[in-house]
Amino acid sequence: MQISNVTKSFGAAGHGPTVLQNIDLTVRENEFVSLVGRSGCGKTTLLNIIAGLERPTSGTVEIHGREVRGPGQGQGVVFQQHALFPWMTARKNVAFGFRDKSLSKSDKEERARELLQLVGLSAAADKYPREMSGGMQQRVAIARALALDPEILLMDEPFGALDELTRIELQQELLRIWEARKKTVVFVTHSINEALVLSDRVILLAPHPGRIERDLAISLPRPRPRTDPRFVALHEEIWKGLSS
Repeated sequence: MQISNVTKSFGAAGHGPTVLQNIDLTVRENEFVSLVGRSGCGKTTLLNIIAGLERPTSGTVEIHGREVRGPGQGQGVVFQQHALFPWMTARKNVAFGFRDKSLSKSDKEERARELLQLVGLSAAADKYPREMSGGMQQRVAIARALALDPEILLMDEPFGALDELTRIELQQELLRIWEARKKTVVFVTHSINEALVLSDRVILLAPHPGRIERDLAISLPRPRPRTDPRFVALHEEIWKGLSS
């Protein structure tokens, strides 16, 4: 994926506040990249532009040479709020994500079962969202995004509303799924620890307007103990970058 000179301003005819300015970023196939920065630096806006949910004021986003002009061009999105249909079971929520119209209802539900197994929720296939914990609901949301078989999985603070233990468990689960399916992932987070645990690269965005401050390759082997001195040193480096 190639992001070239992307600028985003809001207001009439784009003459309002500039949220992003001159963003240039290449994300390689199957790479896990996290966007980190203070509130207001444009992380979610950039993710929405990649998803085709918003248009840049100028610049382009290309996936395999095709300019992104709207959703449905190989991007799957997982938001902080899972947005599951409350009247559907976990299996039916996942089956809803399949865009292949040639699949029968039974084929979709069978593939949904396979994805629920992938995210560790086989036993919850017939549960409704109200019967599941927040962590389980996010697993269903990830499975539904994978039902689209996206080239790029876009995740906007998907674990931000969860307690710390559940968050850590889902970080490890996401890495397991990513290694099994080998998707390109762009992940928005406020957590330096989370970015370091998950990512091949961490992109630091500075605010007012949002721009790339640092692009850090994370070469530590996975799994990454948070007490590893190299992990601690990278955390300190990113913290200083965000605090400056």
